[in-house]
Amino acid sequence: MTADVRSAVTLVVAAFGLSLGLSGCGSDNPPAPPPSPVASSPAAPPAPPVPAPLPPPSALTDVLYRLADPNVPGAEKLVLIEDSGPGDAAALDRFGKALADNGYHPMTFDAADLAWTASGVDVVATVIARTPPGRTGGDFTFPMEFARTPDGGWQLTRDSADTLLEVDAGQSPPR
Repeated sequence: MTADVRSAVTLVVAAFGLSLGLSGCGSDNPPAPPPSPVASSPAAPPAPPVPAPLPPPSALTDVLYRLADPNVPGAEKLVLIEDSGPGDAAALDRFGKALADNGYHPMTFDAADLAWTASGVDVVATVIARTPPGRTGGDFTFPMEFARTPDGGWQLTRDSADTLLEVDAGQSPPR
């Protein structure tokens, strides 16, 4: 045998022996299949924010008691109405005087069915029942909205104030 043939035979035998030796080190189990992609479910939408607690009814009726008080000057009531202006002071004075002159002072206010409005955050809708002195039960009910002030208080919304004071858009007091 020539040296080239011997080298080739040695190389084949060594490769064969190496493959047999390595196959003895492996597992008899078939190779594991590649991991299948995991289908992830879409992220759940975030939970809606928990609405702030509604104000107590007295926080809203206190605004109305002050607005209806004929002893409080109209200029001091302006903070109780959203977007109020100097022209509202005279209308508030007339409102308080009309209530007193017609026997509606002191008046009882009750707020019921409080709910956050869809129009915005920090606006509460309620139904106000008004009861004149000497009567039981509201003589009328009226839907009103109140807006939270930056300091956490409450004021009558502009629309509710305009309706309460019976001022239509064409006769709005200057602001």
